Amino acid sequence: MTGEPILRLRGVSKSYDGQAMAVRALDLDVARGEFLTLLGPSGSGKTTTLMMLAGFETPTEGSIELEGRRVDGLPPHRRGLGMVFQNYALFPHMSVAENIAFPLSVRRTPQAETARLVAEAVELVGLSGLADRRPGQLSGGQQQRVALARALVFRPPLVLLDEPLGALDRQLRERMQIELKRLHASLGVTMIYVTHDQEEAMAMSDRVAVFHEGRVQQVAPPIELYARPASLFVAGFVGESNRIEGVVSARNGDVIQVAVEGLPTLVALAADGAGQGARVAIAVRPERIRLGAEAETAENRVTARLSDVIFVGDRLRGHCLLPGGCELVFKRPNDGGALPGRGDTLELGWARDDARAWQIETGATE
Repeated sequence: MTGEPILRLRGVSKSYDGQAMAVRALDLDVARGEFLTLLGPSGSGKTTTLMMLAGFETPTEGSIELEGRRVDGLPPHRRGLGMVFQNYALFPHMSVAENIAFPLSVRRTPQAETARLVAEAVELVGLSGLADRRPGQLSGGQQQRVALARALVFRPPLVLLDEPLGALDRQLRERMQIELKRLHASLGVTMIYVTHDQEEAMAMSDRVAVFHEGRVQQVAPPIELYARPASLFVAGFVGESNRIEGVVSARNGDVIQVAVEGLPTLVALAADGAGQGARVAIAVRPERIRLGAEAETAENRVTARLSDVIFVGDRLRGHCLLPGGCELVFKRPNDGGALPGRGDTLELGWARDDARAWQIETGATE
């Protein structure tokens, strides 16, 4: 990130009962004009963080600065932020234009200026011809556009979006993702977006902050997040990963050899300081696993029994059982090529650089 951040969080923590921490010692900088997504499962702290930014929750500890000014002690209406909710939060008795104009009326914007800004916002979100309708006369996607226009009309420095597409069906959600990216690019406004949908986060964001148990596990561009996850949790939560557990038998720099019950010795890149004798979990993306002749040149090669093949449109998922009982999933394009049948034996392989390993405690699940 270059330049002075528009938003800076330092040591931000939140506890609702004085014991359990919903957010723990969060340090985060957001660049001006950035699209940052807060991603994580339910209860991970992402929504609590957004509510603290908006002013609906107060940090137990730490500071929040917006454009160099501390705002963590200010009420929501004095922070000057745009906000978009999952349930739209539109006024049902107001027209589209009146809903969009509401933040301007609160700011006592002159009538002529209000009319101009509302007209621009209506055009910007593609609602021309619908300004006189009420929310109940609009589709879900159109209502979401009204909510976006209302959040953008007063030109805030920062817009917060709390799972705004969660109530839409898949196709409409994907169209709205494209619209949001277009709006972000054309306006250059800073956006912070909360979602639990990994694909949505990867498709829209400049950077993604992955939350788990109140802590940020990694903040990175989507490509880096996927290719070089910083923890076993990130590897499993962002996208899909196979997990194979074993014990380190040797280490040379960042390369480790791992003994796994019932399998040949595997090689992987150590993502932490795991040394000889440490128990590790290896993560391998399903699409990086090669089959048949392609597996012959891979540094890691195993024999497995195909237990199931699942058709998922443009690709196929194969589920295999390894000696020792571990399951391995591979993906391949649905190109019409033949696949072995259930129960057949397959040769599978993957490159050393496609396998990352982290030390785990005995019996650990994360």
